[in-house]
Amino acid sequence: MNLPPFALRAIKRALGRYVPSQKVFCAEVVDKIGLEIGGPSGCFRDSGELPLYGYVAGLDNCVFSLETIWEGGRAEGPTFFYHPRKTKGFNFIREATDLHGIIDHHYDFVLSSHNLEHIANPVKALKEWIRVVKPGGAIIVLLPDCRRTFDHRRQPTAVGHMVKDYELGTNERDMTHLEEILELHDLSRDPEAGTTEQFYQRSLCNYENRCLHHHVFDECNSRELLEAAGLSVEIVEIAKPHHIAILSRSPSTLG
Repeated sequence: MNLPPFALRAIKRALGRYVPSQKVFCAEVVDKIGLEIGGPSGCFRDSGELPLYGYVAGLDNCVFSLETIWEGGRAEGPTFFYHPRKTKGFNFIREATDLHGIIDHHYDFVLSSHNLEHIANPVKALKEWIRVVKPGGAIIVLLPDCRRTFDHRRQPTAVGHMVKDYELGTNERDMTHLEEILELHDLSRDPEAGTTEQFYQRSLCNYENRCLHHHVFDECNSRELLEAAGLSVEIVEIAKPHHIAILSRSPSTLG
């Protein structure tokens, strides 16, 4: 049975599967032009935990490859479909840490859902997102709460480690956390990963598929990370089943 979006929203609200301050988040994107990193995301759709797509004036997207596990084939150009009532946005094939070709301070806001944990150098990514958003613009990030996912056996990553990754220029081929992931990843909560051997083989090809969670988050280190990158964090909220929703703001002045 296919329920209309308003009915799904009501069900999610009753179950606690929504971001409590979503009206505040929505106000940051209404009638504005933004860039999403790694979209489209079910969380931002009309029936999602943070339904933002229906409010924007336009949305472009950045994805790391022409082929991804979650979307299949992609193409650079005006091909980004994210909402049935919206014109397709421009799809950039770029690393999230290197948005070359996008001019400084071009967008009103940036969105990222369950993406930053897949990036080996998250501080570099955040600084690049700050570069392309207007001064004072919103950067809205959803992260998985490690306590409620297949990462529950791992400890939240120290922000000092992620800052060190930035200082050392760590790139997306980094496999520093592979041993920890293979030891502590709870496959019983990640059926799509397959058997232990299948998960191991997939992990070895992480540069091609980007499935690994290099870093894991709770509400404390997620806030600290964004602040370390130069953002002002205004809201950090938990939403079932496993989301950390963060509203942050880029510096209001250049320099």
